[in-house]
Amino acid sequence: MGDVAKDLTAGTIGGAAQLICGHPFDTIKVKLQSQPTPLPGQVPKYAGAIDAVKQTIAAEGPRGLYKGMGAPLATVAAFNAVLFSVRGQLEALLRSEPGAPLTVNQQIVCGAGAGVAVSVLACPTELVKCRLQAQSALAGSGVATLAVKYGGPMDVARQVLRSEGGVKGLFKGLVPTMAREIPGNAAMFGVYEATKQLLAGGRDTSGLGRGSLVVAGGLAGASFWFMVYPTDVVKSVIQVDDYKNPKFSGTIDAFRKIRSTEGVKGLYKGFGPAMARSVPANAACFLAYEMTRSALG
Repeated sequence: MGDVAKDLTAGTIGGAAQLICGHPFDTIKVKLQSQPTPLPGQVPKYAGAIDAVKQTIAAEGPRGLYKGMGAPLATVAAFNAVLFSVRGQLEALLRSEPGAPLTVNQQIVCGAGAGVAVSVLACPTELVKCRLQAQSALAGSGVATLAVKYGGPMDVARQVLRSEGGVKGLFKGLVPTMAREIPGNAAMFGVYEATKQLLAGGRDTSGLGRGSLVVAGGLAGASFWFMVYPTDVVKSVIQVDDYKNPKFSGTIDAFRKIRSTEGVKGLYKGFGPAMARSVPANAACFLAYEMTRSALG
């Protein structure tokens, strides 16, 4: 079994573990990010993460926390397979000799390169996911065009293709997606390698146990979101923005308007759920990847 095939398989399993552990947190994050700004004298739809969880379960049941999971689940194999296989190939290019461990800086380069590759896959998947997750929050905004009801991932894709410019509509938010994935993955893989080397006491990390991998993976995931969270907020609001009457003309415009109307805290809506998700979800992802990769030889 070649290295690419091993990375594809291990990446797929790691991604599935990440999705199962982290999707409910992601749902709450997107709901908080995309809820409309309340008018003067009004309160926001959700008072915070816990309130969003309570309202979601009350209105939609526990399944509501997994809304939009179909799209990333359907593409998790491709997404994580590309992420880890591209990273693996870049590692091979940067190694001085086969099997030699890489430096932290080299892992940062590998992570950034992998981020470029996965951005193209992530953008349409994220758009579908965000539309499904956000529609219950947007439905109460009082703006009819935002209360579009989707029957599922395929329905979102069909409506976007039919009424939002065809295939181009599925790539709405590509710029902020790339601005998230490239530096985010650079930070994630850099921190992952740095933590492993710290725990191992050197560059040879092959002897680390599961507990150490969980710690390294959790810190790596937290570093991803800490690095790029405002960009993710911008991506989410652009992807759920009304096509016919858009509030934002682009990435920079969305950033400026959020900051001017809501302040810096507006760029960190949903930050708590994102960070709460990142640690267990990425710990599960990296542990599953490393165990599968090791089992495959």
